[in-house]
Amino acid sequence: MPFSDYKTALVTGASSGIGAAVVERLCREGLEVHAVARSAEPLRELSERTGCIAHAIDVTNREALAELTGRVAFDVLINNAGVDRPKKFLEAEDGDIDLLIDVNLRAVLHLCRMVVPGMAERDRGHVINISSIAGNYNFGGNSTYHAVKAGVAMLSNQLRIDTFGKRVRVTEICPGRVATDIFNHVHGNDPSIRERFIDGFELPQASDIADAIAFAIAAPVAVNIGHMEITPTLQVMGGLQTAKPQTPAASSEGTKR
Repeated sequence: MPFSDYKTALVTGASSGIGAAVVERLCREGLEVHAVARSAEPLRELSERTGCIAHAIDVTNREALAELTGRVAFDVLINNAGVDRPKKFLEAEDGDIDLLIDVNLRAVLHLCRMVVPGMAERDRGHVINISSIAGNYNFGGNSTYHAVKAGVAMLSNQLRIDTFGKRVRVTEICPGRVATDIFNHVHGNDPSIRERFIDGFELPQASDIADAIAFAIAAPVAVNIGHMEITPTLQVMGGLQTAKPQTPAASSEGTKR
């Protein structure tokens, strides 16, 4: 469906990064965009810049989300809000696990529950779930993050089955490394964080992800773009590694085959 077939959009995690870029792009396309995030001041600035309708709501606040979705019929839902607590699972704490499940998966499930039935009833709608390459590939990092993003991937596939026969489209966007401030949010504001993750790398910008989302939304009604992996050209996933057993006299040695 072209953008002209849609009137309203809800974007979570909208105060910065990919979320803010998506809000800006959808506002340029003429949609009434409702921007949801915890941070009120960045949302106010985004609203002044783009004309979006700002809602300072935590996505774990189910009552506030229910009130919003109960009074606005959303044609486009973009689940973008996300958090991470990067540490090995052997070091995970219960609060880390609960936070990632609550924000990255539970909130996505409930927003879909609140919004998708109306889309099906109107025979019109598009759900965009911002997942991650972590939902499809295994690499060093936070096992809980991988698990919840895999859940979002499966939900995206299941929604197509649950809305079969209706013009409700579902797209899962799986970014790799993108040049946003997410790394500072996760690892802290030390300048070394930018040097580690951003500086010197050729990375997609948040606007590149927003453009990909706009491409999926603007596709003809007969076209559902179900899955997109968007990574730097110079980033690859995987790599087979084999370790030797650890002994008291020697540490493990990694080899690649």
